[in-house]
Amino acid sequence: MMMKMMNSVSNIRKIVQNDVLPRSPASFRKSTLLLVPALLAALAGCARIPLEHEVPAKIDAARVQLAPDIRLARDGWPQAQWWQAYRDPQLNRLIAQALREAPTLAAAQARLATARATWAADRAEAGGAVDLDTGFNRQRYSSNGFFPSPIGGSYYNDASLQVVGNYDLDWWGRHRAQIAAAVGEVNARSAEYAQTEQTLAAAITQSYFNLQSGWARLENLKRLTAIQDSLMADRARRIAQGLATGDEHSAAMLDLANLRRQNALLESSTRRERETLRALLGQGAEALADLRPQAPAALEHALPASLGLDLLARRADLQAARWRVEASLSRIEASEAAFYPDINLRAAFGLDAVSLGTLLKRASRTPFVGSTLSLPLFDSGRLQAGLGLARAERNAMLADYNQAVIDALRDVAQDGIALQGIEDQIRQQGAANRASQAMLGRARARLAHGLGDRASVLAAELALLRQQDIDLQLQNTQMLAEVALSTALGGGYWADAQGAGAVALPQN
Repeated sequence: MMMKMMNSVSNIRKIVQNDVLPRSPASFRKSTLLLVPALLAALAGCARIPLEHEVPAKIDAARVQLAPDIRLARDGWPQAQWWQAYRDPQLNRLIAQALREAPTLAAAQARLATARATWAADRAEAGGAVDLDTGFNRQRYSSNGFFPSPIGGSYYNDASLQVVGNYDLDWWGRHRAQIAAAVGEVNARSAEYAQTEQTLAAAITQSYFNLQSGWARLENLKRLTAIQDSLMADRARRIAQGLATGDEHSAAMLDLANLRRQNALLESSTRRERETLRALLGQGAEALADLRPQAPAALEHALPASLGLDLLARRADLQAARWRVEASLSRIEASEAAFYPDINLRAAFGLDAVSLGTLLKRASRTPFVGSTLSLPLFDSGRLQAGLGLARAERNAMLADYNQAVIDALRDVAQDGIALQGIEDQIRQQGAANRASQAMLGRARARLAHGLGDRASVLAAELALLRQQDIDLQLQNTQMLAEVALSTALGGGYWADAQGAGAVALPQN
C-alpha cells in the first residue's frame, strides 16, 4: 500500500513538471485524464482520522433552577454597577479608581491583549503573502570543477530581482478553524476581564463595608466603655457606703477589662481591613486618608424566580468557559483538517542576469506559476497524537464548563439561603432590641420615682448597647451576603451587552 501511494505521488510530480507536460491540446487532455486517477489514488493514501466513540455531555443550562424554598421578597437580577444602589459617594469613588488603575485589571488586560495578538497572527497566517527577493553574488568558478574554461577559472556576477506570491487554498478549513479557535480564546479572555472587574468591585465593596462596620462598632464600644467606667465609679461609691461588696466591684472591673480587650482586637482588625482595601486599590499609604465613617443604606435584596439560560448569559465566568469549549471544538476541526492534503499556489515574476547591466532587459525575465500538494502519508503518529490532544483538551473544557455551571448554581443557592437566614436573625434581634429598650425605660422610670438606683440604669444601658453591637454585626453580615449574591448572579453582566469586547466568529 505504501509503495502504491508513493508511486501515485511520483506520477503527479512527473505530470506537472514542464519538461514532461505535453504541449498539444490532445496530449494535454490525455495528461489531465491521467492526473485525475493519480490524484484520487494519492487521496486514498491520506492518514485516517481515528474515530471517537464517546464525547462528554454538556450540561443543559436551561434546566438549572433553584430549589422551591429558596426565595427572597423581591424578584430580579442585579443591575450594572450595582454598588451605586448604596448611594455612598466614597464607595463609588473607590471602585471607579480601582477599575481605572488596579494592577489586577492590568494583568487581565494584558492577557486579553495577548489573545488578540494571537488571533491577529492566525488571521495573517491564513492570508496570502507577497515577498520581494533580491540578491547579488560574485563567484569564481573552479578551474578543476564541472565547468571548463573559459567559465572555469573566471569570476562571474549573478543578480536577481523577484516578486513572489504564495496563497494557501485552505480547502479543508484548517486555517478557518484555527482562526475560530483564536476568536474563542479572545472572547473567553474578554469575559474573564469582565469577571475580574466584578470580582474586584465585590472585594472592594465587602472590604469597605467591613471597615465601616469596624468603625461603627468601635464607636459603640467607646460608649460601652464609658458607661462601664461610670458603673465602676458607682460601685466604688456603694462599697464606700457599705452598700456593695468587693465582688461586685471585681465583676465590674472584669467586664471593663473584657471591653478594652475587645476594643483592642477590633482596632487591630479594622487596621488590617484598611490595608486590605488599600491593596485592592493598588495605592499607597495616602490613598484612604480622606475616608470617613458612613452609615450604609439599606437595600431591598432580590433573587430571580427562574435562572436557566439567564444565569449562563449573566455570569462572565460561564461565558468564558463556554467560549473555551467553542475554541476547543475549533481546534479539533483544525487537527482533523491536517489529515487532508494541503494545496498551495505560488507565482513569481522576476529578473535574473549575470551582470547588472542586463538585469533590467526583457530577456532577463523569469516568470513562474506553480502549485504544491502536501499529502500526509507517514508521520509516526503525530497527527493522531495532535488530534487526541485536541479532543482531550475539549473534554477538559467541557468538564470545566459543567463544573462552572454547578458552582454557579451552588453560589446562588447558598447566598440566597444565607440572606434568608440573616433575615430571620434580624427579626429575632428586633425582639431582643425592643426588650432591652423596655428594660432601660423601666429602669429610668424607677429611678425617676425614687424606686431604683443609677446602677440599674447603667446596667440597662450596657445591655442595650450590647444589642446594638449585635445589630451592627448582623447588618454587616447581611450586606456582605448581598454583595456575594449580586456577584453570584453576575453583577449586572449580560453577554449581549458585552459584545463590544468580543470578536465575531469567522464565516465558512
